[in-house]
Amino acid sequence: MAAFMDYIQSAFYAATGWNRDNSYSSLNTTSDALLNFPTPRGLRLTLSSLATPQFATSYQLGTVGIVDGSISYLYSTIPLHNAIAQSDKIPLPDLLRSYRPLAELPHRNRGIGAGETGGLVKDALAYGRLYLPASMLEALVVRRISPALQLQLSAVSNQTLRNGGTVLGMVQYDEGRYAVEGLASSDGGLLGVRGLYNFGGDVGHLNTPAQVATANGNGERIYGRFSTGAELYYGTLNKSGGMSLGARFATLPTHNGTPLTATMTINPLMGNISWSYAVMAGSYCSLATRMDFNVYSYESDWVVGMELWRKRGAWSINQELEGPETPEPGPVSTTQERSFEAKMDWRLDDPLPIPDTTEIVAPPKAVDQPKKKERSFQAKMEWRLDDPDVDPEIPNANANDGEGEDEDEYSGVLKARLDQHLRIGLLWEGRVKSLLFSLGSSVDLRRLDSPFRTLGLEVQFSS
Repeated sequence: MAAFMDYIQSAFYAATGWNRDNSYSSLNTTSDALLNFPTPRGLRLTLSSLATPQFATSYQLGTVGIVDGSISYLYSTIPLHNAIAQSDKIPLPDLLRSYRPLAELPHRNRGIGAGETGGLVKDALAYGRLYLPASMLEALVVRRISPALQLQLSAVSNQTLRNGGTVLGMVQYDEGRYAVEGLASSDGGLLGVRGLYNFGGDVGHLNTPAQVATANGNGERIYGRFSTGAELYYGTLNKSGGMSLGARFATLPTHNGTPLTATMTINPLMGNISWSYAVMAGSYCSLATRMDFNVYSYESDWVVGMELWRKRGAWSINQELEGPETPEPGPVSTTQERSFEAKMDWRLDDPLPIPDTTEIVAPPKAVDQPKKKERSFQAKMEWRLDDPDVDPEIPNANANDGEGEDEDEYSGVLKARLDQHLRIGLLWEGRVKSLLFSLGSSVDLRRLDSPFRTLGLEVQFSS
């Protein structure tokens, strides 16, 4: 389950128009979410609030042998009106869904003046988190300079780290067709650069109107975007470096077929090759698999995972009792079908004699019986009848203020993974009233004497 502060940060990027998927570091985001999801340990409770459209707080308390917790604060210079903070109204896919299709690349006009969208942007975000009783402090500052340029500074302060902490600075430039990032860290004097280049799909329509791009995309059999990139980093203190190469193909939201994502990453120095494939098999099911292979040691790893959503009311007893709906009778056709003998002789049937309708009496009309209203779900749960002034068939619009059909479509999701070492990860996430919960466990089938390695429950409430 995504943390509340991560959800608010995503709302900030959405409000400022920054595409987090157009980065080399996000190449394997979809497969990692389906295969590397964390399982909770112990009991943890989180209380969060978006006090104002620009300020959010979060308090967490947990117990894993010892009692610990954290306090978080976030401030945004831009109002986050697009963020739904109430835990009973947040759409579950925004927090729980692992497979997320790529967003369309923005159409930017290079001829915009400095006073319009192409000028300076002063949007910023500041975030801090204090862990207790470990006294570890995290900080994050994000500053937008222009629609294509962003600065990010993160720091961690802890007495267990070398020099008491570390600072990481990053410069991100996203032009849509390509994105470049430069980073520097105080840990080992690390310097690095990474980039991503896109082609195919909507990239060729960046300079055309959105209507033309959509029309062209719907006509292709597989409408997706290819991305290829690399990263190179070097430690100035330990005199060591590294690099990696990667490629990805992912379908776009306008693709009419099955959404899928395929990635491949290569680390030539370590000899490691990784392939991953994720597919959204339906509205309620996503599947993923990954295989790693090392050309030097011939060692390999594989893991498979799935995500299965439960539709609200899918296992309702009322639907089983009601049975299949009886179709309404349609108009009766007066055209008589040809007989089998006439079809074999390739001819029409002989005309039938005109019946005498003088003695035909019209059948009596059926009297419409008033339809008995079924008790509402709330009345069934409370073992009572409905109030006479309340119509269960017509819900009150004010009672469901802000709740749409999409919010009530899902009630929870089951996530599972299995690797070659027979280790299973299970996670059930959903919502009960105004509480978001996450119940999970890690199972090791090779140790049947004590197969459950971890077991935990997380509960979140936000307002």
